[in-house]
Amino acid sequence: MMRLLLISNSTNPGEEYLDYPKNHIREFLGDKPTNAVFIPYAAVTFSYEEYEEKVNTRFAEIGHHVTSIHRYINPIEAIEHADAIVVGGGNTWQLVRMLQEKGLMKALRKRVQKGTPYIGWSAGSNIACPTLRTTNDMPIVEPLKFKTLKLVPFQINPHYLDDHPANHGGETRETRIREFIEVNRDTYVVGLREGSILLLEDDELVLIGEKKARIFKYGQDPLELSNEEDFSFLLK
Repeated sequence: MMRLLLISNSTNPGEEYLDYPKNHIREFLGDKPTNAVFIPYAAVTFSYEEYEEKVNTRFAEIGHHVTSIHRYINPIEAIEHADAIVVGGGNTWQLVRMLQEKGLMKALRKRVQKGTPYIGWSAGSNIACPTLRTTNDMPIVEPLKFKTLKLVPFQINPHYLDDHPANHGGETRETRIREFIEVNRDTYVVGLREGSILLLEDDELVLIGEKKARIFKYGQDPLELSNEEDFSFLLK
């Protein structure tokens, strides 16, 4: 059974990094100290060492630890023996390109499908989907292909926003997602608002957080679902 914790964003305004999801991460990983393999490849303007330290500062508060995959001589072997896998946010295109170049997509998917806990935020939650095509990020690099881990059969749009800023003539987030479902008619897209988390355990998918998720599917009016409702229909 797969276990996934898919987090929309790392930080809410006025909070420390990973502060709002830290207790959910602790509950997800359990009380036994875990040394998770951390994948920092979405980082662009700061180093993998800085990213690892930033994540460990928060993980230390909940009794866990991560080791960045760049420290391992054999990254595939590191994934195969990982207690848990943590994928940080940043630029999704860069993340996917690096995972593809290093041949890690298949190893990650296989390990998580066998039950290794997977935690991702922002780009890390986006790549749990079949493709990266619902990311918000600028394509600063060109991946070998758009396919990602396909741990879930639906797409996530992290950091989903309802706002249409004043004097802004461009498309809203909803407009862009409607374009996606127009040409991908069999695919659900979950607009995951900031401060929200999707938890998959025992074939049950639930929403964590006070904000509703906005669900898009071609030919249907968008759904607004709360944490009291069942999301498992998205897994079919």
